[in-house]
Amino acid sequence: MKAYVFPGQGAQFVGMGKDLYNSSLLARTMFEKADEILGFHITDIMFSGTVEDLRQTKVTQPAIFLHSVILATTMGKTFDPDMVAGHSLGEFSALVAANALSFEDGLRLVAARAQAMQKACEMEPSTMAAILGLEDSKVEAICQSIGEVVVPANYNSPGQLVISGSIKGIGLACEQLKAAGARRALPLNVGGAFHSPLMEPARVELGKAIDQTRIIQPICPIYQNATAQRVTDPARIKENLIVQLTAPVLWTQIIQNMIADGANNFIEVGPGNVLQGLILKIDKGVSISGA
Repeated sequence: MKAYVFPGQGAQFVGMGKDLYNSSLLARTMFEKADEILGFHITDIMFSGTVEDLRQTKVTQPAIFLHSVILATTMGKTFDPDMVAGHSLGEFSALVAANALSFEDGLRLVAARAQAMQKACEMEPSTMAAILGLEDSKVEAICQSIGEVVVPANYNSPGQLVISGSIKGIGLACEQLKAAGARRALPLNVGGAFHSPLMEPARVELGKAIDQTRIIQPICPIYQNATAQRVTDPARIKENLIVQLTAPVLWTQIIQNMIADGANNFIEVGPGNVLQGLILKIDKGVSISGA
């Protein structure tokens, strides 16, 4: 069974989407529509901007969404998923690709998400760190023991868990996790504490926009970040999408559940190949490829 997966923030690169734009009239039309919806020429930044330009949250998130969704759209009938999932931001790409959300509404939500997250980051300085080589349960226990906001944010693969929280809290946690045997505790170059309670203002703001957006039954089940469970009911999809900003990304559990439900061929749709690497760390017995 085929599972299509969609990457999140961090997969961007200068020049992303340019080949699509040049080779497909459909892609070109969609990119131009995106410039119109966003109110700025995101295509200029994607194709020829600087790394710094592309790293701005208000640019990064729509850029990755556009690359993924337009690539899926140009695949036409060869895009035939039995199930889909997206990592963090990628969940929005997955919903559009699976026809649960229109391209225009998806882009508007992603733009609103990026702006809401940016505002939340500016309200309270915060950060994230990748913890390598330690069991999830040990990371969870140490996060709970620190008297600051520090929580598991991304369960990426066995032995790779990203934590999120206040700058002080992440600093203390990294020290304690290294002392507890973590192979590495790497602070990440991100704007704030994504998938943590510090994103609550963004969750409230984005929740209002999601509530007002039409979501219909997708063409196949989507496995959502907040629960790792297969979902097709539009009301449940909305609920899970709203809590996503403050809940951890259960990526390891999503892939394990997809495999348990029959997935053996994973196709990553979007820039980069980060998800392919994570999936192989979760289960070496599956087939992986890029779209």
